[in-house]
This record gives sequence, structure tokens and C-alpha cells, in this order.
Amino acid sequence: MNHRLAPIAIAVILLVFCVCAPAQESTPQAVSTVRVAPPSPTATAEELVERAEILYVQKSYLDAMDYYRAALKKQNSAVTWNKMGITQLQMGRDNEARTSFEKAVKLDKAYPYAINNLGVVYYTKKKFSRAIKYYKIAIELREATASFHSNLGAAYFSKKELNRAMAEYQRAFLLDPTVFERNSRIGIVAQLSSPSDRAEYFYLLAKMFAEAGDLDRSLDYLRKAMEDGYKGIEEVYKDKKFAELRKDPRFNELMASKPVAIPQ
Repeated sequence: MNHRLAPIAIAVILLVFCVCAPAQESTPQAVSTVRVAPPSPTATAEELVERAEILYVQKSYLDAMDYYRAALKKQNSAVTWNKMGITQLQMGRDNEARTSFEKAVKLDKAYPYAINNLGVVYYTKKKFSRAIKYYKIAIELREATASFHSNLGAAYFSKKELNRAMAEYQRAFLLDPTVFERNSRIGIVAQLSSPSDRAEYFYLLAKMFAEAGDLDRSLDYLRKAMEDGYKGIEEVYKDKKFAELRKDPRFNELMASKPVAIPQ
């Protein structure tokens, strides 16, 4: 089965569609109120899916689902069920999304993206151990997928297993240095809703990038951590992983400016 999906820059989307920005709970996204013509009964499954993808990008999620349903009546496809689930997840319909992802997996038990997205559903429900189970299965099936490791890292992070989280984030970064800054159309990177969790997440990434020698990104995430009110910011003066960053004049400028925490 061909599992290649049309790319979308999210981390995508992450929502891969991959999120690779810090993950936030599944909340309904703004939906276009402009309805389009109903699916043509003479259109092929491929044409209906193509139209659904365009509608998805336009945030016409209800119309996109209509077209996915029409396509599924013509061709029962794991890939299409996965895309349907992603659309439902974007609308905050977590239970419907789980059903769609399960149908995708039933059709193709080795489909890593649908399995990863099942993990995302459980992550949004704060069932982190179960999410980890699905993320690990997806990684076993397709190890070299940055978003899967990023998602697994987010689940470990939410369980406060920071060493494991860091290991997964580092693996994700090695596979794709842009994984934390984009989204992808094949899987969804879960996101963090709590300001304190986001601040800690950003600090963790700042440390990771500093250790990797990417001082630009390290400074950027350090600033974000401060803006989200990270309470342990003084650690940056002692942690050996920030040793090179502390030599950068921009570091002193940032710390002297003391970015004010952005109100939530």
C-alpha cells in the first residue's frame, strides 16, 4: 500500500500535520463557514481525496470530511481513514478521530502514521502511558521518523521523565533539525497547554540546542522559556551544557534584558 501523503507544513502537521512545536491539547480549530458543492457522485476516490485535502488546508473541515466520506464509500483506504481522523482531531472530535485511526489500523496493521495518531488521541486525553505504547509501536515500524520521536518525547515530558524526553527529542532533532519548528500532514505532534510546562519544554530545547552547538536556536528557545515564565532560569549559569552559549555576547544581552513573561 502506498502510504505517501501530500505534505503540509504544520509538524505538521506534525499535524506532521506533525506538531513539532510544543503540543497543546486537542481543541476545536477555527472552521470556515463557507460550504462548497457536495461531492460529485461521478468523481473517483482519488479525486475526492485530493479535493478534501484542499478543503482541509482551507480549514473547511466539515466539507473535507464530506469528501473523505464520499471517497471511503468508493475505496476503503487506510490512508483516507487516517486523513479523516486528522481532520476530526483538528475539530476537537477526539472520539471520532480515534475510531477513524482504528479503522485505518484495522485495514493496515503496519501503518505507522495511523498508529502514531492513535497515540496523539490518547495524549490529548492525558493518557500518557497509553500514548507512549502507540508511539513506540509506530517507531518500531518506521524508526527514522522525527515526528514520532518528538511525540514520544512529549509524552515522556508530560510524565516528567525528562531524561527519556530529552533522548527522544535529540533523536528527533538528528533525524530532522527543523522538527520542532514545523508541522506535517502525516502525524500529529501533541502539544503542551500549561504555560509552566511550555516554559520547561522550551528550556529543555534550549539546552539541547546549546549542547548541539546551535546557539541561534538555543537563544531563541531560552527567550521563549523566559517569556513563559520559566522559574529555574538561573540554572543556565551553572549547567555545563550552556557553557558555549554563555560565551556568546547575545546570551548576556538576553539575560540582561530579562524578557517579561507574556500574560496567558
